[in-house]
Amino acid sequence: MLKAIFLSVLIGGAVSYDTPVDSLPRPAWKEIGKIKPRHAREIASSSWSIGGETLDRDYTDYHSYKKYLGPLGAKRIRLQGGWAKCEKTKGQYDFAWLDAIVKDAFSQGVAPWIELSYGNPIYEGGGEAKLAGGLPSSPEALAAWDNWVRAAVTRYKDQVKDWEIWNEPDISKTITGDDYAAFYIRTAELIRGIQPEAKLMAFGLAGPNRLEYVEPLFKRLKRENKLNLVDILTYHGYSPNPDDSYPTIEKLRQMVWSYKPEVVFMQGENGAPSTPSAQTIGALRQFDWSELTQAKWDLRRMLGDHGRGIATNLFTISDMHYAAGDHMTGVNTKGLLKTNPDKTIERPKLAYQAAQYVFTLFDDQIERTPNQQPKVDGENISAFGYRHKGNGGTLVTLWRNEARPADTYEPKPATVEVTGSFTQPVLVDLITGSVYEIPKTQWKKAGNKHTFSEIPVADYPVLIAEKSLLPMG
Repeated sequence: MLKAIFLSVLIGGAVSYDTPVDSLPRPAWKEIGKIKPRHAREIASSSWSIGGETLDRDYTDYHSYKKYLGPLGAKRIRLQGGWAKCEKTKGQYDFAWLDAIVKDAFSQGVAPWIELSYGNPIYEGGGEAKLAGGLPSSPEALAAWDNWVRAAVTRYKDQVKDWEIWNEPDISKTITGDDYAAFYIRTAELIRGIQPEAKLMAFGLAGPNRLEYVEPLFKRLKRENKLNLVDILTYHGYSPNPDDSYPTIEKLRQMVWSYKPEVVFMQGENGAPSTPSAQTIGALRQFDWSELTQAKWDLRRMLGDHGRGIATNLFTISDMHYAAGDHMTGVNTKGLLKTNPDKTIERPKLAYQAAQYVFTLFDDQIERTPNQQPKVDGENISAFGYRHKGNGGTLVTLWRNEARPADTYEPKPATVEVTGSFTQPVLVDLITGSVYEIPKTQWKKAGNKHTFSEIPVADYPVLIAEKSLLPMG
């Protein structure tokens, strides 16, 4: 039977915000506890990043949301460097705004990575300081770009190891694949000249299906013997059903790996809105969303990526208030935090708590077991297996993937066969954080094979996990 429930989001273990959600079905099993979120400082290392975008244009307010950053548990944050915000007078840089953010993030155990963009209109041919704007193109503007990049990398090289060059160049009407290739190489060489150990991130690609846009860079890098200038390829791409995107991603990976197999792939920006269509802007605005379907979509995106060995930057921590004159105007409600009209934080959304649970559980001690994937009866189920490096305990992610997440979805039972190690297997709901004892009548063991029957699988990820792996409160 379904009933309405309220979920508490824990901030630093001290303050709670109650978020009403639609009715969620819960198994008729004994609940034995809840996942206790960990602060980023308590997590040694992980692949998770949270978006801190648009601070370069003041569409969000870092100092309003910073108290939520460390308790979220992501180990990295994506920042946009903001050439036009740093250099408002030719040749004079003001990094004070970015200094304060980098310092605070580090103090919370969250490492910044910086995307270098956009243009700067104080220079003729300097491009625009907005999404989908042009690259700097005149000799004066390119020289000024070079100088700003040198200044930024020199300033932050001891704190920032990863540098992304531009954001979504492929949606600009003026930036061709060849244009981006030349600009990328120019900028990458500047960075490496100052910080030889820097990790260089290419593209921030809006359309991962655009192989014809990506290939000119790799053709030129190969021709000039400069493939060492790309370490990571970041891509975005927003699919209504997040599980539908992976065949496209796999084609992109195979093409890039044909040039350089060592390139790491990272989902550099992805998330769902939390409001009906009329109340949001940006990708996926053509559909009606709720805070529940946002949380479900984000969970599927994160764990779909993770199960395939793709690092993820969840977009984004705060709702963004785009101003007139940019690529779009209005509030983009993909934030994990709901904002007031003045960009201060009203409260966390349901997706904030769901992300906390993922960031808490899937640190660098949890490794994929691609050669021992779970076997699940039925169709349209995503399933990935993991083991804990320390104690060898097993963890499995499961969800129904046939459609875009829905506000109402009745879980369907499934039988799951897992090769691994369990002594006390439990079921974990990643939206509520609830941990349930799996009845002994519903699992059996034969050697290192475990069969679980009548496992309720919904349209968002749940876990079958060894209880000893879970921090519980």
